[in-house]
Amino acid sequence: MLTQSEAKLRVTAMQLQLTAKGIDGALFIFPVDMYYFSGTRQNGALWLPAVGEPVLLVRKSLSRARTECVLNDIRPFPSSKDFPALFGDEVRTIGFTFDVVPVQQLNYYSKLLPGCQMVDISSVNREIRSVKSAHELEQLRNSATVLCSAFAQVPDFLEEGMREIDLAIEFECRLRLAGSEGLTRMRAYNQEIFMGLALSGGAASYGFFDGAVTGHGLSSASPHGASLQIIGRNKPIFMDYTGVVNGYITDMTRIFVIGTLDPQLQKVFDLSLEIQAHLQQALKPGAICEELFFQAVAMAERSGLGEYFLGMPGEQAHFVGHGVGLELDEFPILAPGFKAPLQAGQTIAIEPKFVFPGKGVIGIENTFAVTEFGGEKLTNIDDQIMFLDS
Repeated sequence: MLTQSEAKLRVTAMQLQLTAKGIDGALFIFPVDMYYFSGTRQNGALWLPAVGEPVLLVRKSLSRARTECVLNDIRPFPSSKDFPALFGDEVRTIGFTFDVVPVQQLNYYSKLLPGCQMVDISSVNREIRSVKSAHELEQLRNSATVLCSAFAQVPDFLEEGMREIDLAIEFECRLRLAGSEGLTRMRAYNQEIFMGLALSGGAASYGFFDGAVTGHGLSSASPHGASLQIIGRNKPIFMDYTGVVNGYITDMTRIFVIGTLDPQLQKVFDLSLEIQAHLQQALKPGAICEELFFQAVAMAERSGLGEYFLGMPGEQAHFVGHGVGLELDEFPILAPGFKAPLQAGQTIAIEPKFVFPGKGVIGIENTFAVTEFGGEKLTNIDDQIMFLDS
């Protein structure tokens, strides 16, 4: 789906940053970064010089890479002996994404290029990727359409007496049939996620995952997502899923109830919508990310619900919004310490959620694009709780 003109814009943006920082080029070996600049996710490395044409080096599959890659120079991965000749004597400083490159790999390439200094360009790379082009926004809109189509089908199969895992299977089947690729990439070390969460009742949120809601999962080896718990009446049923189309990820949450809901939880849900509306309006270029986080927290605290906001009491997530794109955890992050201003074209999943031990999870999540008019809602279906009866 990547075009040559789109790739040229991405390569040029990186080259400008490399030149400004006095770095001779960047060597990308992390698959999603290679895909971003080349259009193919095959096994190899991408050499992107500060000046000149990028070179894609492919171990496997070279034939597929040649059909997908939009760059002009695609070669078999050279032997260790021939590898240094690719760079030339003038290359002295090479950028690496230290945030994802294992030490073993960094050492390997350092030995291949003993005269070169390896420097970190993780933040530069993530900042460039955070601003989506018109082409990328279209991919994200397509992803959101697929995701919304699956959510719209939930009333057709959600029933009292199902297990969480039964609900997850039914939903994930429809999501895949609608065109979602399923693989939800994350950049952060030690983070894993499946397609999403289908949870019910009071055991909905505790575990390792760096988010407001985790789920119990099926075992201690996979402590995330749906469990064998039975779905009952008059309890919030929490569904948080990603749609993935051409690698681009959108993220959304909706609440379903079979029967009726505790009026107090309904009030909390309404507060979630108020926080989301406030943040959506504020998603304009120049807004400071951490300030938006503190504004959301203040709204929860003024309602006396601060200890339940963004996770189990004492185990809260430290963000209320995260960038999405080719990965689920991109820049920007609406979190303390993230002082960067928003930029037009960034895409953010906003997720004001409250967790009440023994009662369940209440909240909302949608994916938005930053515009001068505020957040453009990409996951554009009704936010309200869906009440069912069976």
